[in-house]
Amino acid sequence: MKRDLCTILDLTAQEVQSLIARARQMKRDWTTGTLGPSLAGRVLGLIFVKPSTRTRVSFEAAMYRLGGHCITMTERDTQIGRKESMADTARVLSRYVDGIMIRTYRHEDVEELARFATIPVINGLTDLFHPCQVLSDLLTIEEHRGSLDGLHVAWIGDGNNVANSWINASIRLGFTLHLACPPGYEPDAGTLARSRSVGRGKVVLTTDPFEAVAAADILYTDVWASMGQESEEAARKTVFASYQISTRLLEAAPPHARVMHCLPAHRGDEITDDVMDGPRSIVFDQAENRMHLQMALMEWMMSPLAFESALAQA
Repeated sequence: MKRDLCTILDLTAQEVQSLIARARQMKRDWTTGTLGPSLAGRVLGLIFVKPSTRTRVSFEAAMYRLGGHCITMTERDTQIGRKESMADTARVLSRYVDGIMIRTYRHEDVEELARFATIPVINGLTDLFHPCQVLSDLLTIEEHRGSLDGLHVAWIGDGNNVANSWINASIRLGFTLHLACPPGYEPDAGTLARSRSVGRGKVVLTTDPFEAVAAADILYTDVWASMGQESEEAARKTVFASYQISTRLLEAAPPHARVMHCLPAHRGDEITDDVMDGPRSIVFDQAENRMHLQMALMEWMMSPLAFESALAQA
């Protein structure tokens, strides 16, 4: 059966936990030089409508370390930029490569690609969701905290694609998510409504960052103006001025709380230097873990027997 990742809700709770467990195995094996080439001979097509640093390098490095190869494509050097449909792109690439990762604006494009492709499709980011980021963040949290049980995450800032994926993760795993967003900058209404109808996780929306962090294990933020919102940047700085993770906000959280940011950071805006570079920051651990989680994800999609065998032997 073909496996796609358009949103975290495409995964069961057990699949999320298995991906994290396999990523931890792979990280250990990579560190000790014993990582096997479980994707030898496989080819991953990377489509970038939106540019990237971490997504591109982490996927390319992950594929290389597992013995596979990547073909990186942009709008400039493919027919996507000339308005070839995602359906036709999916049909053609399915005959060339073993999997597709796409980073784009419209979430509907990822869904169309997955619908018509006969190979796995991974959402590397859309304006609506960023599932790979949050899956790797869960890996990082488990490493530092020891478990995801009883987790309490505080999101501070814009209700963007990463925030939407955190809501989906709460739906799937059942942890508490406190979202502190200015009025008018809340997460996607449909995603919030789904969290309330499912009722497994606890998703709380507030306008007060100090309320959000009071019992949090993790303080999480992102840029105030995402890609494509550059014209709003000046106005957003005013709106979000009180939504900064600073020493003052961090001191309002429990002493064990840690700070995360999906990067790139606008230092001095959504996060201060002393917090991002401080002892309670795990920002660069989470950046590294993009590669390890994506290794597990690609193996689960493109070499499921190797994935299951490795987990069974652990």
